[in-house]
Amino acid sequence: MSQQPAPGELAPAGTTLRTRAAPEANAVLPAMLWMLGTIASFAAMAVAGRNVSGELDTFEIMTYRSFVGILIVVMVGLATRRMHQITTRQLHLHFARNIFHFAGQNLWFFAIAMAPLAQVVSIEFTSPIWIILLAALFLGERFTVIKLVTALLGFLGVLIVARPDFANLDPGLTAAAAAAVGFALTAVFTKLLTRQASVLCILFYITTMQAVFGLICGFYDGHMAWPSPAALPLTVLIGVAGLSAHFCLTRALSLAPASIVMPMDFLRLPLLAFVGMAFYGESLDIWVVVGAALILAANFINLRANAR
Repeated sequence: MSQQPAPGELAPAGTTLRTRAAPEANAVLPAMLWMLGTIASFAAMAVAGRNVSGELDTFEIMTYRSFVGILIVVMVGLATRRMHQITTRQLHLHFARNIFHFAGQNLWFFAIAMAPLAQVVSIEFTSPIWIILLAALFLGERFTVIKLVTALLGFLGVLIVARPDFANLDPGLTAAAAAAVGFALTAVFTKLLTRQASVLCILFYITTMQAVFGLICGFYDGHMAWPSPAALPLTVLIGVAGLSAHFCLTRALSLAPASIVMPMDFLRLPLLAFVGMAFYGESLDIWVVVGAALILAANFINLRANAR
């Protein structure tokens, strides 16, 4: 009997795609638990990002977030003696993944500073719809009727919550829509990387490459602002939460298909809608509740179908 590789490790010679698929089919519940960590981390990052957006631009936020991440990744790698897992294999995939994520994340930070949290997250949640399509195209995942129903039901919920005026789209919601495409491509390339790269390796290149991107873009105006003493703890929180989100997301994607894992992120919508209402005075009307209920129903249908 062939022995299965641990998630993030290279498969032994002779391992087929069929034998590699078996652990994914039996790991839906652990993947769901990792996604809950992803959701909590992204929520913390959204709140901290909005609070520092008046002081730092998006490139500066991304730069400081990446340097905090580098420190944590290196410390963990040294403490666990896993630095040897950081290799130069598949650098082109790391580069593509981080370009798409850097663009999407900057657009997302811009959006949360410009528009209500519930609307931003709702528009961002077109990302799982893109992922279902892209996963079938690039990852060879089956596109089933259930996945189509999930995508359509989730998208309907998004439209009910956001109720966008397509004749007069504001910059914040436009940025959120573009960020959704960037995040979808990020998830697809992350899934490709988990087939051969360890989680530590992926996180190392996430932080180092995006630190370089951030420095280049941050100095485009010849000036790089430092966070004030009041903003410093929130800036550190952004770095920690961002790294935690990617760690949890990478673990989830290493255990189950992207089209199963990513729709769970819909749970972030009711969470951040409540945060916006409780802490920023943003309205939460009945249509937000109805749309969120449809989105949760889409998740439930998808997860039940794939857990059988």
